[in-house]
Amino acid sequence: MTSERDEATNSVADRFPARVLARPKVAQLPEPPTSTWRIIGPGVVAAGVGLASGEFILFPYIASQVGLVFVWAALVGVVTQYFLNMEIERYTLATGETALTGFSRYWRHWGLVFAVLTILANLWPGWVTSSATLVTYLWGGSVTWIAVGMLVAIGLILTLAPIVYVALERVEMLKVAAVVVLLGVGAFVAISADAWNDLPTIITDAGLPAEELGFALLLGALAFAGAGGGQNLVQSNWIRDKGFGMGRYVPRIASPVTGKPEAAPSTGFVFEPTEENLTRWRAWWRFANREQLYTFVLITFVSILFTSLLAYSTVFGRDDLPNGIGFLRIEGEQLAATVGGWFGTLFWLVGAVSLFAAALGIVDYTARLVADVIKTSYARRVKESTLYFLLVWLLILVGCVILLAGFGQPLVLLVISASVGGMMMFVYSALLMVLNRRTLPKQIRIGSGRMVALAWSFLLFGVLSVLTVIDQGAKLFGG
Repeated sequence: MTSERDEATNSVADRFPARVLARPKVAQLPEPPTSTWRIIGPGVVAAGVGLASGEFILFPYIASQVGLVFVWAALVGVVTQYFLNMEIERYTLATGETALTGFSRYWRHWGLVFAVLTILANLWPGWVTSSATLVTYLWGGSVTWIAVGMLVAIGLILTLAPIVYVALERVEMLKVAAVVVLLGVGAFVAISADAWNDLPTIITDAGLPAEELGFALLLGALAFAGAGGGQNLVQSNWIRDKGFGMGRYVPRIASPVTGKPEAAPSTGFVFEPTEENLTRWRAWWRFANREQLYTFVLITFVSILFTSLLAYSTVFGRDDLPNGIGFLRIEGEQLAATVGGWFGTLFWLVGAVSLFAAALGIVDYTARLVADVIKTSYARRVKESTLYFLLVWLLILVGCVILLAGFGQPLVLLVISASVGGMMMFVYSALLMVLNRRTLPKQIRIGSGRMVALAWSFLLFGVLSVLTVIDQGAKLFGG
């Protein structure tokens, strides 16, 4: 362990392990923005990608069966992920490197482990199929061919945008705006007075209705409200492309067709803890925390709350509701009957847009994460942009083959997908404690309060992952 005296005399770059990767270069921390609004974006992207089946199906389904007694779990899950995201951002703000690069400094293959797990969780094109299903509720057609068309459209959007992050941010902001409009209108025309009166039961009747709904369903909802799994790790890549902190020195992923991809170093940059740099750091850290709080946390929780209220107000108590995409068909039909056909159409349309944007974000972050790992640890001479676009189209191709071959998502893969994200978060919660405590200078490293938050994340996702696997394993094998 480096002593404080050594810290004062050695270069800050000397703290970084150099067994696998070269130490980062020393540079000045860029000037922070003068307004939080200028850096709004990564949190919206995280919320936009994360607002998928959990927010449109899982929590509303729970509300339709047992009321609002489990909405508290969404807040616990989102707040836990807020602290997790901020420790991922801390490392990237300070170094310009992704958290995965930081992990790879301690063991070269950490990135590969997380890349494989992320691909395993996201290989089946479930989100785009769900979006296509909602389109058929509106206009009919073949789910398979609509989903294939959506996959190709995703590939073209990510390929032709001059700066990929900018396109992704605009799509996710459009999605969030559409969801806000839906929920805003629904608050006045679709959520009943009785539902509003029952809002306090979120606190007064808070519970864990495992007997009614099953343990795995509730654990999955709590653990993965918001983002989850590899998406949290890619917060590093998104804030770097937005130009946060030392990430401003790293080129963004640009289209090989309409942009100008640049060669990027495998390692990052770090600043000496001078008074000027530390003043800038405090401003960056304050802005980054606000951006996540005002966007990711607020948007995600409010969306879960209102979609739960919408379901509770319209289909509460029905015992014929499937825990899947079919749930949205019944809810949409009920909304059309009680409010008007126009609102049922709006509900399905926003749902289709939302799930398509989630699929776009999932393809993006899977390709980003894997490209970053390959570039950093295995192919340092190759441009990250080149790797990214090859991976995007590989994911699109595999998705199309799966759809055209007529495969559904096997039960075993559903079980794996439900637990792999939690297992990843369990592991990287511990790695972040080590990385941000040992590597960063004492003036900016993680403090005791945030260490407690990461310890909570480690225990929460570890316990929930184990219990989910046990519960699902018992069902799968008849135990």
